[in-house]
Amino acid sequence: MTKYLALHETLDLHELLTFKNLCLTKATTMSALAQDEELKNLLANDAASGTRHIEQLQIFLTNRREH
Repeated sequence: MTKYLALHETLDLHELLTFKNLCLTKATTMSALAQDEELKNLLANDAASGTRHIEQLQIFLTNRREH
């Protein structure tokens, strides 16, 4: 049986997607400005995981249903 996302769930996903995009933008921008290698690595790891999270959220929004 296929269940579709409710409107409030879709809106919540949009809110999360917007937040994750903001975090990714900030991590990417700050990593270019950072001088400390450890901080650069942390920001790069955060950007990589943020990208994966954004891709997963986009899949949820594109399909708009549970499997």
